[in-house]
Amino acid sequence: MDTTPAAHPRPMPHAPSGDLPLDHPHDAHDAHGHPEGWRRWLFATNHKDIGTMYLWFSFAMLMAGGVMALLLRLELFQPGLQFMRPELYNQLVTMHGLVMVFGAIMPAFVGMANWQIPLMIGASDMAFARMNNFSFWLLPPAALLLIGSFFAGGGATAAGWTLYAPLSVQMGVGMDMAIFALHLMGASSIMGAINIIVTILNMRAPGMGLMKMPMFCWSWLITAFLLIEVMPILAGAVTMVLTDRHFGTAFFNAAGGGDPVMYQHIFWFFGHPEVYIMILPAFGIISQVVPAFSRKPLFGYSSMVYAIAAIAVLSSIVWAHHMFTTGMPVVGQLFFMYATMLISVPTAVKIFNWIATMWRGNLTFETPMLWAIGFIFVFTMGGFTGLILSMTPIDIQVHDTYYVVAHFHYVLVAGSLFALFAATYYWLPKWTGHMYDERLGKWHFWTSMISFNVAFFPMHFLGLAGMPRRYVDYAPQFTDFHALSTIGAFVFGFSQLLFLYVVLKCIRSGERVPESPWEGAQGLEWTVPSPAPFHTFEKPPQLH
Repeated sequence: MDTTPAAHPRPMPHAPSGDLPLDHPHDAHDAHGHPEGWRRWLFATNHKDIGTMYLWFSFAMLMAGGVMALLLRLELFQPGLQFMRPELYNQLVTMHGLVMVFGAIMPAFVGMANWQIPLMIGASDMAFARMNNFSFWLLPPAALLLIGSFFAGGGATAAGWTLYAPLSVQMGVGMDMAIFALHLMGASSIMGAINIIVTILNMRAPGMGLMKMPMFCWSWLITAFLLIEVMPILAGAVTMVLTDRHFGTAFFNAAGGGDPVMYQHIFWFFGHPEVYIMILPAFGIISQVVPAFSRKPLFGYSSMVYAIAAIAVLSSIVWAHHMFTTGMPVVGQLFFMYATMLISVPTAVKIFNWIATMWRGNLTFETPMLWAIGFIFVFTMGGFTGLILSMTPIDIQVHDTYYVVAHFHYVLVAGSLFALFAATYYWLPKWTGHMYDERLGKWHFWTSMISFNVAFFPMHFLGLAGMPRRYVDYAPQFTDFHALSTIGAFVFGFSQLLFLYVVLKCIRSGERVPESPWEGAQGLEWTVPSPAPFHTFEKPPQLH
């Protein structure tokens, strides 16, 4: 069968009509005026300003979570207790997870959505501008509560990022601070999700049907519905922990008729869709970058949309594959095993489609494309270890070992974070009007890619050999792999300072770029000036 693009005539999903003028209000920001200085940011209702604040906030949290990770790796460089007591070690493990998931990865994707979705669909702004402002400003106090819990009596919570009962019921006041921080972050996510759904459904440019939308918008539309589904469930779980701690309830206390395993069911009903909330927007980003640098339309556009939707639906019925060791009946084990394996099918569809997009394309390997290809390669490895973990007998053997740590870092770091780097390099010229330093960008890619694998690949072997996670000390036979992981982690951590330098250098200087610095990039965002003006589409562009 002929699979060349010509055999599948489909309108470009987001190409503007060539014969219709687009409004480019170069001077819109002068005509309307907007607050300057601190007022511009505190009272921001412009989607670009709010997106920028989300991105800087998430990078600050990435650095904070990264420092915690490096402290952990420093302790694990050698066996024995080197620098910290086990209590502090467990607090750092817990806070590293919470800060990275709720403070770094999720806000970064919301920042990308704020910046790009209105530009991509030809909207003037997000649907609810003031709610957009409020949803961002809930995050800094939440972050202060979370990180400030280290200084509370008894220190931060040390129950693991999953906050399992009964441990979480027994912690000090730092646990309460973490619960309130999660409530604030959850409320922020729900407001952001509502905003994204209404913006995409109601504010698309005339002529842009749903099946002509950029894939990034599709991935976020589906992600936003997932957020609205599961964030209240997390809020319910941590509120039940709160009432168990202070108000005499016994939801998770067996002595009072409760069940600690019930917490795991509730938490993972949130937690597994949450994993996909952090990866579906990444799929959307890679689906923008790969066609641009392959100079071809995305292969199998509609199958990509259906694959994202299928992943979202299936993600809500596989939660108990995290719980194979809790003693569930065999029928339950089989159901969750097969359902988990099924998710690999739509995920594989996406990977094959990206490869098919590159096939016989006119490829160039600028920094965004390197990150995208790196994402496909390393995320596929993470996917395969996930498939291995879906099999009940294997999972029971490696449950709560470093094998699981390796798996989810391959998915969340080499998945979510690498896609965010690809997006930043891809859209940075549009945001700043300057081209970043390509040579330094490639240095950032190669140092990160190599050091990431040096840090996390050995953990597979540690896990298979029986090294449990969240342990501050270990047997001497694990020393070499732990030392190797620590060296890789430090190089990876310091590589991100190079990324910060590249971004700051791009903002301040660099070659001026035209509307579209990338030859193969398609979409409405590449039809407005660079940098994108403060008010972009005052009249919606017409598409055919």
